[in-house]
Amino acid sequence: MAKIRDVLLESNTWWKEELKLEYHEREIHKQISKYLPLPQIIALTGLRRVGKTTLMLKIVLDFIKKGFDARNIIYFSFDEFREIEIREVMKEYEALMEKNLREGKYLLLLDEIQKLTNWEDQVKRIYDTYGKNIKIIISGSESMFIKKKSKETLSGRIFEFKVETLSFKEFLSFKGVKYEPVGLYEKELARLFEEYILCQGFPELVGIKDKSVIRKYVKEGIVEKVVYRDLPQLFKIKNVALLESLLGIIMEEPGQLIEISDLAKELKLSRQTLSNYLEYLEEAFLIRKLYNYSKNKRKTERKLKKYYPAILSDLIFKEDDISMSKVFEWLIASRLNTGFFWRDPYKKEVDVVIMDKKPIPIEIKYGKIDTTGLIAFMKKFKVTEGYIVSHEKEEQLKIEDFTINVVPAFKFLLRGT
Repeated sequence: MAKIRDVLLESNTWWKEELKLEYHEREIHKQISKYLPLPQIIALTGLRRVGKTTLMLKIVLDFIKKGFDARNIIYFSFDEFREIEIREVMKEYEALMEKNLREGKYLLLLDEIQKLTNWEDQVKRIYDTYGKNIKIIISGSESMFIKKKSKETLSGRIFEFKVETLSFKEFLSFKGVKYEPVGLYEKELARLFEEYILCQGFPELVGIKDKSVIRKYVKEGIVEKVVYRDLPQLFKIKNVALLESLLGIIMEEPGQLIEISDLAKELKLSRQTLSNYLEYLEEAFLIRKLYNYSKNKRKTERKLKKYYPAILSDLIFKEDDISMSKVFEWLIASRLNTGFFWRDPYKKEVDVVIMDKKPIPIEIKYGKIDTTGLIAFMKKFKVTEGYIVSHEKEEQLKIEDFTINVVPAFKFLLRGT
């Protein structure tokens, strides 16, 4: 097993030489930067391979450029160190660098922190003991606050930021593509949008078009590591294969409505087991749950729920219209990052509802334009404007007193609503 000292030397190259980092600006970096001067711990969570470690290294670079002593910046990943304590890393650093962490200012970055038993107690002790001297940044590939204890232990001491896959704007930045004014680059942007779908927003897949590489990356680099390694270490999961099977069901039919009791019977599971497994996948950022929108919060919680996977495997490579329509809906719904859809007892439906001062209904249509669900929603909730995100059509529809904006997906993702 690697020694702590060896890993510290390998990971903290800036102690000896200039830090060189290939970095493309991420929108969340600006949000995080505003909170860095505050004493609270910064926590980065999100799916594997979305760029959390790169963001941590960007913060290291920011600190160094502002004149912070590079040798007072400590980065350590616990991905392969599950049985040690944070204090051991700190002691090894003090001995190696001949430093006293109670004197001076330090930046401590702890990657994959959730691998440690009782990590929240350990971080709390460091914060309470060294808070005036050490700025702490931690990251985890699962939600760090799955357990109620975590929230209680670090209450008031921590700010959490979820790192998402690349937005379309960020993807274009990674490609080094200009897109303004949008009207000048419509053909190029439409083509790049198809490439964006294929990479699914993962930074390392930008520019990769080989389907076998993408499939292997998703399956082995994300799904298998989370399902077969990360989650079983967090929970006592008896049937890991079933967990993967459940994820597969959602990946094959993104956006499906799930009634827990019915699916539990189909899979020959107890309702509670199925609910737990869905929660595990959600906490690991492998799936997202949307609630049926209602002004009544209790009613919203009781209704059917819609589930989208965070990633796709085989479905994304199928070229029939039905599969491409599913992939198109998955991508737009995922990028809008909302918590609601809408469906009435008569099965009139709106794919996504965004919450602003008033709810904004959005339909996602790969092919034929249909306004039935939008009109029903707008009448019920007294909303005058809605959107249809299309594959390529663009127009404005006036129906009765309602305005429906039909916008091509690449334009919609660049300007939002």
